[in-house]
Amino acid sequence: MSFRSIPSTIRDVTFGKDVTIVEPCNLYGCKIGDQCFIGPFVEIQKEAVIGDRTKVQSHSFICSLVTIGQDCFIGHGVMFVNDKFQQGKPAGGDPSKWQKTFIGNHVSIGSNATILPVTICDHVVIGAGAVVTKDITEPGVYTGNPAVRLS
Repeated sequence: MSFRSIPSTIRDVTFGKDVTIVEPCNLYGCKIGDQCFIGPFVEIQKEAVIGDRTKVQSHSFICSLVTIGQDCFIGHGVMFVNDKFQQGKPAGGDPSKWQKTFIGNHVSIGSNATILPVTICDHVVIGAGAVVTKDITEPGVYTGNPAVRLS
C-alpha cells in the first residue's frame, strides 16, 4: 500500500490582531479579521474573508469566494459551497464557474448547515442542518431544507 501524507497548512493568510487558531487546520490565501476564533479541522480556502470577532467551530469548510461579516458564529460542520454543479458535474479547477457567497454581520449558522452561493443579510439565525439555497433579505430565523423563515 502506498500513500502520501499532507500535513495541515497555514500559508499566505492575512491575520488580524488576537486571532486564535486550534490546529490542525488548513488555512490558505484567506483573510481573518481581529479577535477571531478558528477551531480544529477547519478549512478556509483562498479568497475567503472572515470578519472581526467571528467564531468558526470545528470541522467547517469555507470555500473560495465566501465573505463572512463581523460578529458571526459558524457552528460545527458547516459547509459552504461555491460550485452548484450547473453542468451536471463539478466545475473542478475552473474558478470562472464558481459563485460568491456573502454573509452579513451578526449571523449565526447552526451545526451541519449547508450554504450554497447566496447573500444573507445581517441579524439572521440559520438552524442546525438547514440548507440555504436562496438569498435571505430579512432578519429572522431560518430552518429546513430548503431553509425558510419561521413565522
